[in-house]
Amino acid sequence: MITITAVPILEDNYAWLVHDSVKRLTAVVDPGEAEPIAAVIDRDFGGRLEVILNTHHHSDHTGGNLALKARYGSKIFGFGADSARLPGLDYGFVIGERLYFGREEFTVLDCRGHTSGHIGFYSRLSEGLFCGDALFSLGCGRLFEGTAAEAWQTMIRLRDYAAITRVCCGHEYTASNGVFAQFVDPDNKALRLRLAEVSRLRAQGLATVPSRIIEERQINPFLRADDGDFARRIVPRLAQIGVELLPSDLDDPVAVFAALRRAKDVFKP
Repeated sequence: MITITAVPILEDNYAWLVHDSVKRLTAVVDPGEAEPIAAVIDRDFGGRLEVILNTHHHSDHTGGNLALKARYGSKIFGFGADSARLPGLDYGFVIGERLYFGREEFTVLDCRGHTSGHIGFYSRLSEGLFCGDALFSLGCGRLFEGTAAEAWQTMIRLRDYAAITRVCCGHEYTASNGVFAQFVDPDNKALRLRLAEVSRLRAQGLATVPSRIIEERQINPFLRADDGDFARRIVPRLAQIGVELLPSDLDDPVAVFAALRRAKDVFKP
């Protein structure tokens, strides 16, 4: 059996533990802090951590690399082209490469946009999409280094995974993302239902992720930039916060995505 466990770390991050109970192997994705992760490993997974996977170089995703490596003798894997920014890297991937880990298989994905060296991992058996800060439930990451065109291509790649694929993202941002999503898409019934669920989960101190690709396709505005009807509906909403979306841009998904991202950056509930 392959399990995926979210470990809350720092202020609002998640690291993700992937465990093969038959082979007794454990991997962690994006360990921004060592101690909470080590506590779960020692309590639940036999005090072993074989693999550390980094989606990108930001310290809230790599800050625990060296301490975990020293404690467990783990090997650290990340994007080879970004090796200088990944602490303790042992092996650099290329896009499309696969890591065979016990019975699990991770495929390395191009997830540029949030950073220029952002990658993701898809786990075949556990159907997990470890997307770091590229895609969130109801949102996407800020474009610190990449372009809107790169980020939109990432959105297309990620939304095309099977409907039941679990979106294992790097932060608990669903509630705040939902406020913006509802602002631009106030008549979306599926979104209202999701926000009610998010409110219940957070009231109980529970995580709102992983979500599923099938629901993100319906309610995440950043995955819908190529929906012409949606683009036309959001024009007056974006105008309210000073973001212009020209008629000539409505059939250009990159322009629509870029406008949404600009709007989210300046949006104040």
